[in-house]
This record gives sequence, C-alpha cells and structure tokens, in this order.
Amino acid sequence: MSETVTNRPALEPSVVNTLVAYQTIEITEYHLYQRLAGCAKNPKNRETLLTIAREELRHYNQLRELTGRDVQPMKVRLVLFYWLARIFGLTFGLKLMEKGEERAQANYKAHLVQVPILEHIFRDEAEHEDKLIAMIEEEYLNYVGSVVLGLNDALVELTGALAGLTLAFQNGRLIAVTGVIVGVAAALSMAASEYLSTKAEATDKRPVKSAAYTGLAYIVTVLLLVLPYLVLSPPLLSLVVMLGLSVGIIAAFNFYVAVALDRPFWQQFGEMALISFGVAAVSFGLGYIVRIAFGIEV
Repeated sequence: MSETVTNRPALEPSVVNTLVAYQTIEITEYHLYQRLAGCAKNPKNRETLLTIAREELRHYNQLRELTGRDVQPMKVRLVLFYWLARIFGLTFGLKLMEKGEERAQANYKAHLVQVPILEHIFRDEAEHEDKLIAMIEEEYLNYVGSVVLGLNDALVELTGALAGLTLAFQNGRLIAVTGVIVGVAAALSMAASEYLSTKAEATDKRPVKSAAYTGLAYIVTVLLLVLPYLVLSPPLLSLVVMLGLSVGIIAAFNFYVAVALDRPFWQQFGEMALISFGVAAVSFGLGYIVRIAFGIEV
C-alpha cells in the first residue's frame, strides 16, 4: 500500500486533513470487524463481519486515492469497541460505534461539494452497513423482554418496599435483610411466572432461559438496591443513594436497549423512572403512616 498515487484532484490542505481523519476511522473499523470476525462462533455472523470489513477497506482505499496517504488505525478506539462488543454483544458495540461515526460525519459534510465521493461513502454507511449489522444474530436479544420484566418489576417493587421500610424500621441492616428476603422470593415468583408464560406462548424463546433472564435481572437489581443500607449508617441517606442507583440502573438499561434495538431512550427512561419513583413515594408515605399509627420504633 505504499505505491505512489497519481491523478489525484488538487485539494486544499484543510480538506485533505479532514479526509485523512475520516480515512483513519475507516481503517480502524476495518481492523475491528476483522478482529471480531476471528472471534465469532456463529458462521453467519463471521461472514457478515467480514463483509462489513471489506466495505470499510474499500472506503479507506477510495479516500486514500484522494489523500495519497497511508494511515494507521486508532489503537484506543480499536481496543475500546472490541471489548465493548465482546462484553456487551456485537449488536450493541457496533451500533454504538456507528452512531459515533454518524455524529462525526456532520463535520465532513461541508466538503461534499469538493469531494463528491464522500456522499457515496456516507450512503453506504447509512444503508448497506446498517442492514448488515441488523443481520447479526445474537440469541440473548430475543430475551430482552424477559430482562425488562425482571428489571422493571424489581425496581418498582423494591424501591417502593425499601422506601416504606426506611420510614417504618429506621434500621439499615434490618431494612437490607428484609429487602433481600422479599426480593429473592419475588424473583423466584417472577421467574416461575415467566417460565409458565413463555411455555404457554408459541414463540422461539426457551422457557427455562426466559425464566433465568427474568430471575437473574431481578436478583441483581435487588442486591444493588439494598447495598446502600449495608454500607451507610443513616437510613434516610441510604434511601437517597438507593433512589440514585435506581435512576442509574434505569438509565443504563434503557441506553443499552436504545442502542441495540434502536428504541427511543428518553420515552422509555421517563416511563420506568416515573413508575418506580411514583410507587416509592406512595410506599414512603405508607411507611410513615404505619410507623405513626402503630408506634413502631426499630
């Protein structure tokens, strides 16, 4: 790739530098898709990744003909998105990377008049590669509904229960132990319900896996929410931290779903947060009433 490129159009240095920046992104993504293809166990996913890699290399070569430069991939970006894709799934990692590239393209569109081929590259990115990424098969994405069920139910029930217990008991460890007992029992109940529900439906989902995803999401959420009551002394401070963790969990999960499944983030985030905090507020008030009515001081 070191031969001299001839018959290049005369471009301003600023335009060349901009194209080199985009060229660097293309070669970085070429190496990323190649590396992920080498790790893919699913033959269809491997071929899809290799196809996208060839697209990225073609774009790189088209830009190279204009700039006359060879560039190296961005190592930090390569490592970051490689591990994001390995840990959180190909679909999430690659779509997150492509969304970042779409934002970067806004800086390059000012040069479309001088470099018409950019429009063709952008069109390929928007149409061809997006369709190819959508073809990637990841089984766990079929169980997002089960995770939503466990996560949402745990957030609604536990934020409400812990808020009520905080006012009723005023004892962090007792609140945590009670929350764990209630949470695990509810997780098992939800998992069993999801198993029976999935078994009764005519879907491709496996009942045992659906139940496992629901139960695991529930239990992990329970453990995170009761943690402040074990490490912080004032129960009211634990309550504030617990509610903050709830917001973080809701935001993180909805961000993942928004990227991986192309769903609106703010709408789903708002709905889950409103329901969880609404139930927590009612339970908090109920706990206060119970404490006053029965004179409980624990």
